Amino acid sequence: MTTRAGFVALIGEPNAGKSTLMNRMVGAKVSIVTHKVQTTRARIRGIAMEGEAQIVFVDTPGLFRPRRRLDRAMVKAAWGGAADADIVVLLIEAHRGLTEGAKAIIARIADELPKGQRVALAINKIDRVKAETLLALTEELNAAYPFEKTFLISAERGHGVEDLKKWLGEELPEGQWFYPEDQIADLPLRMIAAEVTREKLTLRLHEELPYQLTVETERWEEKKDGSARIDQLVYVARDGHKGIVLGHKGETIKAVGQAARAELMEFLGRPVHLFIQVKVRPNWLEEKERYSEMGLEFKDGD
Repeated sequence: MTTRAGFVALIGEPNAGKSTLMNRMVGAKVSIVTHKVQTTRARIRGIAMEGEAQIVFVDTPGLFRPRRRLDRAMVKAAWGGAADADIVVLLIEAHRGLTEGAKAIIARIADELPKGQRVALAINKIDRVKAETLLALTEELNAAYPFEKTFLISAERGHGVEDLKKWLGEELPEGQWFYPEDQIADLPLRMIAAEVTREKLTLRLHEELPYQLTVETERWEEKKDGSARIDQLVYVARDGHKGIVLGHKGETIKAVGQAARAELMEFLGRPVHLFIQVKVRPNWLEEKERYSEMGLEFKDGD
């Protein structure tokens, strides 16, 4: 029996559907999915089995034009994840076509990735456009870069995803699996718990604030009755932000806590006691510790 194993990096603009695609292939919700851009901060890995192959997905932060230190760290992590992978899959949204952002990513592939790096193209959200538009877009993208293979998919509905997964499984290098078969993510549970809470906050809050906050799991205690007690801290940059996160009479944070707890109980398959505190840390966006918590590199003078 020949086993195969390798790393696959999904790259693309924010909101292209990378997290949805990875969750569809892994068959579990590992990477958080929201309607807001830039929600995937750390290089979360999901693990999918395809026949005798183990595909380890590196779900990179969306590639965009960085403005702040956090943005730069995220973009660096994205290209770093792609450069280390065995195969890179560029995700493009069918209805948006070859945007300026997509052109910029394609232009940087040659500079950022090692020579000979295998890059496939996946055109996502194909249910949103007509067949002839799709055909023209496929030709235009392949003229812009010599992709090894092109897949037409809908990550949300599952169309074409099995073909992509099958191809990846067949193309990965021969070798031992990296993880036990039943392990779906190598991200520590503390970090997954923080991501779940951050997703709930992102869904409830307004445009700018989610990028001004971060969530950390401070304590994780296994109880004798099989339940877990999880203590989390939400860091915000300003007093005004704290009020928004707490909500009137604490209603917002209470609803966030209930939603996060329900999802964590389902994920862990056991009772969870979740306690969330909100703290103001004006400079958290400039603190090295916050970046290491997110699995990002912090560079002085960045």
